[in-house]
Amino acid sequence: MRYVSFFADVGINDIDQVGGKNASLGEMYRNLSSQGIKVPNGFATTSKAYHHYMVQNGLVEKVRHALEDLDTSDVNALARIGRQIRSWILHAEMPEDLAEEIVIAYEKLGEEYGEYPDVAVRSSATAEDLPGASFAGQQETYLNISGRRNLLLTCKRVYASLFTDRAISYRVDKGFGHMDVALSIGVQKMVRADTGSSGVMFTIDTETGFRDVILINAAWGLGENVVQGSVNPDEFYVFKSTLDEHQPILRRYLGKKDVKMIYSHDTTAGLSTRNIEVSTEEQNQFCITDEDILKLARYAMCIEKHYARPMDIEWAKDGESGELFILQARPETVHADENKHYQIHFKIEQDEIPDPLVVGKSVGKRISSGKACVILDASEMDKLKPGEVLVTDITDPDWEPVMKIASAIVTNRGGRTCHAAIIARELGVPAVVGCGEATRKIKTGNEVTVSCAEGDTGFIYPGLLEFSENKLDVSSLKKPHTHIMLNLANPELAFETSRLPVDGVGLARLEFIINTSIRIHPRALLEHDSLPLDIKQKVTELIAGYKSPVDYYEKKLAEGIGMIAAAFYPRQVIVRLSDFKSNEYASLIGGSLFEPDEENPMIGFRGAYRYPSEEFRDCFELECKALKIVREQMGLDNVDIMIPFVRSVGEGKNILKLLSEFGLNRGDLGLKIYLMCEIPANALLADQFLAHFDGFSIGSNDLTQLTLGVDRDSGLLTGFDERNEAVKVMMKMAIDACKDNNKYVGICGQAPSDFPEITRWLVKQGISSISLNPDSVLDMKQQILQVEAQLIK
Repeated sequence: MRYVSFFADVGINDIDQVGGKNASLGEMYRNLSSQGIKVPNGFATTSKAYHHYMVQNGLVEKVRHALEDLDTSDVNALARIGRQIRSWILHAEMPEDLAEEIVIAYEKLGEEYGEYPDVAVRSSATAEDLPGASFAGQQETYLNISGRRNLLLTCKRVYASLFTDRAISYRVDKGFGHMDVALSIGVQKMVRADTGSSGVMFTIDTETGFRDVILINAAWGLGENVVQGSVNPDEFYVFKSTLDEHQPILRRYLGKKDVKMIYSHDTTAGLSTRNIEVSTEEQNQFCITDEDILKLARYAMCIEKHYARPMDIEWAKDGESGELFILQARPETVHADENKHYQIHFKIEQDEIPDPLVVGKSVGKRISSGKACVILDASEMDKLKPGEVLVTDITDPDWEPVMKIASAIVTNRGGRTCHAAIIARELGVPAVVGCGEATRKIKTGNEVTVSCAEGDTGFIYPGLLEFSENKLDVSSLKKPHTHIMLNLANPELAFETSRLPVDGVGLARLEFIINTSIRIHPRALLEHDSLPLDIKQKVTELIAGYKSPVDYYEKKLAEGIGMIAAAFYPRQVIVRLSDFKSNEYASLIGGSLFEPDEENPMIGFRGAYRYPSEEFRDCFELECKALKIVREQMGLDNVDIMIPFVRSVGEGKNILKLLSEFGLNRGDLGLKIYLMCEIPANALLADQFLAHFDGFSIGSNDLTQLTLGVDRDSGLLTGFDERNEAVKVMMKMAIDACKDNNKYVGICGQAPSDFPEITRWLVKQGISSISLNPDSVLDMKQQILQVEAQLIK
């Protein structure tokens, strides 16, 4: 056949003939099917077929002339000329020889899948899916096409879509000649995802470029809603390094998924698909199982290995057979080739930050500000002026000519792999997607600041806030003898901060995960059925998607720990067991029902004393189960444990026994258990404590207040900090004892991050490691290197 090739006959070296998309499909169909990856069969028209169509209808010079003097920044002129060219192509005649080959190939496909199979008809440009230019979404896709006549008409529509407004504009931006790009048409058997689910996945974190995770987005029905951003999808992260032998699902996020695209049988209206509402019950379920997540992740790793680069992959689950299929794979084009030696850090510099107007999913790790321009319909997008913040419901490829002049993009709907997110990354502007009510809560003309520099959550603040931008060279300094670790509470920052030149995490605090991700008192989850109705309702809403209230707590806590542990794997991550005070636990949902009212919670019912108590023992068991999930199920055995606020040696021994009872034995799978040295008794009786633990991590904040008799929650007592001689004596006792006993000693308090003189003093004392806040790592690393150089002399 001159103009048609089946997937089995094309591969990645045939981009000039069948375009990037179809070449990739052929490559996978030919080479990966034997590895268990299912790719639906199909065929592609060649670039020769496109040229044949254009020449036969006398369109080449006609189109070239129409585009000759077009200024693509004039969106009205762009729309007018694009519409004219598409009309010419759509109303041209399909050459008989080309039509005959398409029909023969379609009938042959019918021999495999049944007469008149339902197919997806997609565009595949010869300049598409290249490492430097994705051309994603520039041309059209048509789903659930059936019958010879309908297929031929749809092929003409695909040819016409080579001249959509956004495709014309994109080619100009990327320096491609309009007539130098040809179009191949891919015709592929549909997967019945209309009765199942579908989505996209990346073999790299789309926001930070962290390469050791797979990001999966999923929604009910056909996948166009995920790509277009019409739904807020479910989101999952899977860790690559332990995937062969474990189940390392690092994160589960339940999306709203309030509509799904299904087949349409409304032949009178000429519609092949339509959106319907999703039931509340389905919205509150993850649309794929853990088994599906892990299988997709393994497919993704296999595809990435074959192509030897990070990939962007479309997938679908057939609702009738339950099988998972790969529909497309293309190179990831934003992070794959970036310079890993440099990091650009954005930070809001104002002391008082106002409450956000709306929040959503952050895209871009940047901050930008400007006047908001709220646009509810694409016909009004020419209202956006350069430097304004575009606020809309969703974007599709038609918006691209104006998106490039926006300082930031905010949408009501969409996930991290939707159209707005993809284009924002490519343009290098921050975007916050899936905000829900952005177009209602933000008004045109409002001055706003869009911050994507605070983790996975993006914030839109009122006003033009002050912020800084710093480019850091993370490779310029040599490695010191003293280990540098991080203090890290927010799992959303883990992937980004893991690129810092550190040896691991010296303090991972569970309180942040419990407070911001779980939000419910563990006792309220254990006693869910007996809660007052109003609290029970709040809890029920939050635990949607999980098997039970207890399952929610264990998995959410494990996911938070797992994100941090995976980001730094195989570097050590020391997790401090929960150390909420009673007033802090009381602020959680349902917490006031279970917590005592203490006059001074700072030195009350907290830390190690709480764990074996009748009121908290069952809660502590959930904490231990979460840690077991991380270490054993996820395979993240780089996680070690630190016990806080241990008042006596006997209490420390009892906690070790309790941990063992709950399956966390010191030494199993290399587990180390440290004591947080933050009470004078820990330093004074250091040898006795160290007989039972693997070392100390100095908590200098509490050690200071308990040594000097000051309450750090009191604003009346100032001028007391770790530089006090008495506190330094305590710290030196702890360091010397650990050195004498050949045990680990680090510091995880705030002091080294705030006071260079403390950092220098600690190095002189021979401390094993210093744990710092991320923003002080590079400065304090220089201080450490200077002191070590002096000590050598």
